Amino acid sequence: MPSAVMKILLALIFFLSLSRNSEGQFADWCIADEQTPDDELQRALGWACSNGAECSKIQENQACHIPNTVKDHASYAFNSYYQKFKHKEGSCYFNSAAILTAENPSHGSCKFEYLP
Repeated sequence: MPSAVMKILLALIFFLSLSRNSEGQFADWCIADEQTPDDELQRALGWACSNGAECSKIQENQACHIPNTVKDHASYAFNSYYQKFKHKEGSCYFNSAAILTAENPSHGSCKFEYLP
């Protein structure tokens, strides 16, 4: 009996920890898949920045430049593109270089955009 109660409590804690927006919908962000090689991420990053992603914040001396890695910069650009075009199918694909997450990837002064 105690293990059944524990399972229910753990499930409830997990459910409550998922990000939701003010309307009760689940929030999601698009980030770089850690398994994607840097050269593929770099190509996808370039495509995203050339096709509508807001990439000024990943430039040197901007809020999201650090950490200065292809993965982190790609995550920011992928999410920017996704938030703008998420009503279109495949907007978090980037040739299999990206994944959706319910965990807000913002860190320090770098705030990842979320649009309902």
